Amino acid sequence: MDLNGKKILVTGADGFIGSHLTERLVRDGRDVRAFCYYNSFDSRGWLDAAPADVRDNTEFFLGDVRDPHGVRRAAKGCDVILHLAALIAIPFSYHSPDAYVQTNVTGTLNVLQAARDEGAQRVVHTSTSEVYGTALTVPIDEDHPLQGQSPYSATKIGADQMALAFHRSFDTPVAILRPFNTFGPRQSARAVIPTIITQIAGGARRIELGSLTPTRDFNHVADTVEAFVRIAECDAAVGDVVNAGSGREESIGDLAADIATAMGANVEIALDAQRVRPEKSEVDRLLAGTAKAARLWGWAPRCATREGFLAALAETVEWFADPANLARYRTGGYAI
Repeated sequence: MDLNGKKILVTGADGFIGSHLTERLVRDGRDVRAFCYYNSFDSRGWLDAAPADVRDNTEFFLGDVRDPHGVRRAAKGCDVILHLAALIAIPFSYHSPDAYVQTNVTGTLNVLQAARDEGAQRVVHTSTSEVYGTALTVPIDEDHPLQGQSPYSATKIGADQMALAFHRSFDTPVAILRPFNTFGPRQSARAVIPTIITQIAGGARRIELGSLTPTRDFNHVADTVEAFVRIAECDAAVGDVVNAGSGREESIGDLAADIATAMGANVEIALDAQRVRPEKSEVDRLLAGTAKAARLWGWAPRCATREGFLAALAETVEWFADPANLARYRTGGYAI
């Protein structure tokens, strides 16, 4: 599919990945409608801080993916829907699992129904590597069993299966992108990389973390955004699931050491019990198999090498350490 001349709806456009994706699409000259979560502050989330050329060339729609009528209205006239809106914080899913069902499962159903009713030509649904749970085999390819080890991952499994069901039942042109651990500027401090960076940048030298032994497959947000664009263009991905990861893994303990080195800080790592997942809920290992993305669109993310990962990490550190950006974060507490 050629995205030129297509009207593109991005749900979750106000969030971390969504704002980067919206900015990329607008600067590529795309016609973008940014679906942002309605709030009484009239905030467009991270898009409020986007450059003027991005804001001025974006059509904004404020709503809630849990509302089917609003979603249908947002989808009206759109050729392509990139569905990123979700609740994603795993610790909060232990606290309020019903909210995750409403947003992630019902919200996705609303998007799929709207896409079907409005005749969308392509829908890209956002999955997550968390649906795999702890790796049973590595690298994790798209045929790996799905394991709901948290309420969050269970709802994302449900949303993924709903998307595939709509393709199989109604021929809805859905493709599923399954990003592994994305990082970069604007990410919430509930994620591990911003957690470490903001603690150090805020002056702490005793860094509080959860378990240090799990490994994750880290991918820079620019590459994740590239994957969204490429899967939207890829006719062969319709009806299929494609991983977007780096193909390399790093433990949380080693990650903390890398960040401390990048920031020139000597730190002590302390276990914070409230950051530790329940034993059977912890995902111990994630390592992406990326052969399908490489075959479909020549996937070659910068974090596939340690040198590329460290360079992307240094850029992320630089962004968070900027006082204007750091001021947006609470550096002294735990963000659930």
